[in-house]
Amino acid sequence: MMISKQARQRLELGLVYLILILVTVVMISPIYWTFVTAFKEPRDAFTFPPKYLPFIQFKPSLFAWKDVGLIKDPTQRGTHDPTAILNALQNSVIIALGSTLVSIVLGSLAAYGLARFEFRRWKNRDIAFFILSQRMLPPIVLVIPYFVLYNWLGLLDTRPGMIIAHTVANLPFVVWIMRGFFRGIPQELEESARVDGCSYFQAFCKITLPLSLPGLAATSAFTIVFSWNELLFATTLTFNRAKTFPTLIAGLTHSGAALWWDISAMLLLALVPVFVFTILLQRYIVTGLTLGALK
Repeated sequence: MMISKQARQRLELGLVYLILILVTVVMISPIYWTFVTAFKEPRDAFTFPPKYLPFIQFKPSLFAWKDVGLIKDPTQRGTHDPTAILNALQNSVIIALGSTLVSIVLGSLAAYGLARFEFRRWKNRDIAFFILSQRMLPPIVLVIPYFVLYNWLGLLDTRPGMIIAHTVANLPFVVWIMRGFFRGIPQELEESARVDGCSYFQAFCKITLPLSLPGLAATSAFTIVFSWNELLFATTLTFNRAKTFPTLIAGLTHSGAALWWDISAMLLLALVPVFVFTILLQRYIVTGLTLGALK
């Protein structure tokens, strides 16, 4: 049986939509599971087969939010200390913003130097690859040296120590990405500024930096998400004072069992800062990713 061209196009379009729907379901299902579990009581979280439909299979409850102390209820005694949760959240915000700011400033200056100047002893390409190679090391290799060095310097369980560790991890990524953005900006614009009396640094601040804002926003989004979600260094280098939010969530157990309802509530809370940051910089991030894709 012969299929017309129009019918074949409709069949192909339907197949594409079916694949997109399946991919979307796979991508969203963990977030949906987290969302519904955050509003379950313990007896609903451990049932089999699992209950996924609120108001149909189970009655939504604020038990988890009261249990972690985010909602005050004198009739329910929380399992966790709200002060410790807020301290961990504050530590994560400060460490993520601090490491992103420092890595963006230092990495952008290094990337600008590699994009605009030719080094004599080593080629720029070799220097850039050496910087990127630092990111190829498995983080677990660096944990013990970091622990010994931080113990000697008194940086264990401190916010500056975590900011330094995350900055070192983010710098190769920032240098490599921003070098590509700076190379895409016409050098003639900076030469015109220098003809008008600007120094190299003034031309960088007044001409190159404003034009590279989309790249800075996209790179900042990647670095802040890495720092916000980082667990290995936080688990090894912090104990109490500088404990981050992912470390606190990973330790939400009671008598050896995971408290899935509490973990889900905390995970939803952990999504909020990154979601707000992404929404605020969405226009710059999309522009930056598009420019990076076209180069």
